[in-house]
Amino acid sequence: MHLQSLTSPELISTNHTFPSKQEAIRYLVDQLDEKNKLHSKEEFYQAVMEREDLSPTGLEGGLAIPHGKSTAVKEAAFAVASLKTPIDDWESVDENNRVELVMLLAIPENEAGSTHLNLLAEMMTRLADPDYKARLLEAKTSEAFFAALDAEEEPEKEETEEPSKLILAVTACPAGIAHTYMAAEALVRAGREYNAKVLVEKQGANGIEDRHKKADIANADAVIFAADVAVKNPDRYVRLPRVTTSVAAPLKNAGKIIEEALEKSKQTAPHTEDVHVEDDFDDEPDEKPFKAEIKDSIMTGISYIIPIIVAGGMTLAFAVLISQAFGLQDVYAEEGSWLWLYRQLGGTMLGTIMVPVLSAYMAYSIADKPALGPGFAAGIAANLIGSGFLGGMLGGFLAGYIIKFLKKNVQTSGTFSGFVSFWLYPVAGTLSVGAIMMFVVGEPLAALNNGLIHWLEGLSGGNAILLGVILGAMVSFDLGGPVNKAAYTFCIGAMASGNIMPYAAFASVKMVSAFAVTGATIVGKQYFTKPEQEVGKQTWLLGLAGITEGAIPFMINDPLRVIPSLIAGSAVTGGIVAYFDVGLDVPGAGIFSLALLKGPALFTAASIWLGAALLGAFISMVLLIITRKNRLKKKPQTTEERDEAPQMKTAVN
Repeated sequence: MHLQSLTSPELISTNHTFPSKQEAIRYLVDQLDEKNKLHSKEEFYQAVMEREDLSPTGLEGGLAIPHGKSTAVKEAAFAVASLKTPIDDWESVDENNRVELVMLLAIPENEAGSTHLNLLAEMMTRLADPDYKARLLEAKTSEAFFAALDAEEEPEKEETEEPSKLILAVTACPAGIAHTYMAAEALVRAGREYNAKVLVEKQGANGIEDRHKKADIANADAVIFAADVAVKNPDRYVRLPRVTTSVAAPLKNAGKIIEEALEKSKQTAPHTEDVHVEDDFDDEPDEKPFKAEIKDSIMTGISYIIPIIVAGGMTLAFAVLISQAFGLQDVYAEEGSWLWLYRQLGGTMLGTIMVPVLSAYMAYSIADKPALGPGFAAGIAANLIGSGFLGGMLGGFLAGYIIKFLKKNVQTSGTFSGFVSFWLYPVAGTLSVGAIMMFVVGEPLAALNNGLIHWLEGLSGGNAILLGVILGAMVSFDLGGPVNKAAYTFCIGAMASGNIMPYAAFASVKMVSAFAVTGATIVGKQYFTKPEQEVGKQTWLLGLAGITEGAIPFMINDPLRVIPSLIAGSAVTGGIVAYFDVGLDVPGAGIFSLALLKGPALFTAASIWLGAALLGAFISMVLLIITRKNRLKKKPQTTEERDEAPQMKTAVN
């Protein structure tokens, strides 16, 4: 294959000096754009920097290979820069790597299986060869580098000794090019040194390449998962001893990984009968760092609830807005009517299904399929005790780790293995997590809910502004959880007693979080991923109907920054509505409550009520952008921390 077809001497620069990794990447992006390889250099730069946040693109021996897969790329290509002064702080597999050569890969989003991507894959495989990489590093001019790309190599000597072991491996990285192929080649080379044959299935941008055959799996001694994303069809390897690591690890020490796989194969008795691997589960849990496991679990849960939030929220918003726009409140409230059915459909998706799905797939991420049943049970229990999505997250963690504990400590083989996997784990997990959620967590939550209501009742006769501020903060604290529900219960009770201000504040604040998220993902879109931007584009519509759930994925992903940001704007909104004594004596929320407001003249009351929501949303939007920007500035301190970072983009997709 001719790698020269992917670049040109004009895309190869030598003896440059850059003050930082960002400047080097920006320069190479500009070079690609000048050669008409990109639709949008800004979008591609963002895609490259998002990939940088996932795992190191610096390798070893002075080499770094940043890359991005994006619709902003017209055709696959790469640009190169050799550095006069090495960059010392480029996050690398080798912590001592001083980057002297940068190769930026531009990968089209929808070009899987193309000749161009096959060429890129070939280049990454060649770069795993130390001799080939050395020739590139020695090139002093762009022409010399260009010539070295396809220089003839001496054929490797054929193996004379029959390999004694067969090791399977699966490699996969988020972009599906660089680390996927280099890790594969590193494992194959290391296997030769240990007299082991290594067959690598590459799950990359070209789909699954070199798929393992049933005969390979049946005859293998061990399997290696070197991946930063979920391995496809892992149950195929259920009978094999497994080594799980990051996709970058083989580039650093492939020999150690091969040694570990060979050692595990010695400790496992060989199987002598054919089995259906899909009927069993792996008793050995993946040894993933705890921090990475927690973040992976959260990202997995978010990825599964986003479609439910969007579909359910828009359905409920449709019912609410139609009823208020055309005066169909009676139809909306009449059981069995068409609007009532739409209301129930959307409301059930948000209020009944969303939390169990969140819990179930968080648990699944931790302990695989046996955790799905207990995970759903944990979410249902969270609904029963009214703990909202925060309770659902707690339940997901509990279910996942209970099943993980059982898989590690309650193991069997032979006839009873199916019974344990398909009966004992799910049933024991469901009973355990259900008991904890309903009888241990439930009572304190009920006490908290009642205590908050009594506290608010004590404030209602005093400072109205303080009451509005507190109500605003409570509404956006957990977006439908026990604190939010306590505020709602108090407002309904106050309305029944003739105090209509609290509900007006409640209804106005319900729009703040949705508007703020939409504003932040539009105004500060460079700080948010594309999936977040897509969700943000729709949350304002939910806000118009008084639906707060659109902000939940953002809150789950970064609660320590998002919750205070939303509370700040919501508190301001609640305080303004209370200060002007705007009232609302009809339950409901959304933009059409404007016509039902009480207090000052209708136009004045409506202006204050909506203006308070917009001001609060603006405050929260600014805080969301600032906190996200600060978050992105913070980098992991070590290579290990970088390897543990979650793959948010992959999870959401």
